[in-house]
Amino acid sequence: MYVIYELLMFIGMAIVYSIETVVLTLIPRRYRAKSIKGEVALITGGASGIGRLIAIKFAKLGAHVVIWDINKNGLAEVAEEIRNVGGKCSTYYCDIGDKQAVYHAAKAVQIDVGNVSLLVNNAGYVYGKTFMELPDSEIEKTFKVNVLSHYWITKSFLKDMMKNNHGHIVTIASVAGLLGIYNCTDYSATKFAAIGCHESLFTELKVHGYEGIHMTLICPYLINTGMFNGVKPRLMPMLTPEYVAEEVVASTLANETLVVLPHVLRYVLPFKSEKAFTCDASSSNCCFENNSI
Repeated sequence: MYVIYELLMFIGMAIVYSIETVVLTLIPRRYRAKSIKGEVALITGGASGIGRLIAIKFAKLGAHVVIWDINKNGLAEVAEEIRNVGGKCSTYYCDIGDKQAVYHAAKAVQIDVGNVSLLVNNAGYVYGKTFMELPDSEIEKTFKVNVLSHYWITKSFLKDMMKNNHGHIVTIASVAGLLGIYNCTDYSATKFAAIGCHESLFTELKVHGYEGIHMTLICPYLINTGMFNGVKPRLMPMLTPEYVAEEVVASTLANETLVVLPHVLRYVLPFKSEKAFTCDASSSNCCFENNSI
């Protein structure tokens, strides 16, 4: 009897959430957008690429932006750009692949700026070689930057979010975390892990009643930021950084749970083909250059 009750509850909740999804889809984002004025928004990897664009957009919306990166010149440039438009920005040099560096920077932010209420785990790294060509050191680095850092960073700020039942965590994952991609055994594995971590934490927060803490998972297709220089994807052209950044900001303001970019991929992925998501193996362009964002 209990099993039947649980099954009926599951079906009932699935129907409720499906109806909610349809209704929200029909309401334009601009009518669902929340204000982030006065929020402290931390973006990792915010000195370049989509992280930089997200930081600038958040600052224009009134958030005090905190940026972590290892690109010192980029940090200085984006901080100046934000301040020139009247925004607030604090920058910190931080290698998120170093656990102690993360905890040290997190403590500094809490002292200098205050509690982070909007966290964007954006920074990522890809080496881009076939499985047997991957050095152990690069595998470890990719996992530290793309997965373990999410644990260290989120743990550093989640306690205050839980205390206030207020906050938002955004995970920039990848379509590579929904299916394996050629030359990406390390990168895809870390993105699968990042998605699993995000979804499990989302469940924990909901079960324990933290309705004021929102989580948004972003799974974009390949982005033309330089991270995937030389790649010629078969399925569709790479996404522009501006498009992805705009979607990240809009979905965050609307408290959306899952965003796959471009949106059509959400319906295409169930029919995935190994040929659709590889590049030309006969070309040197099928190998990624070593890059990070």
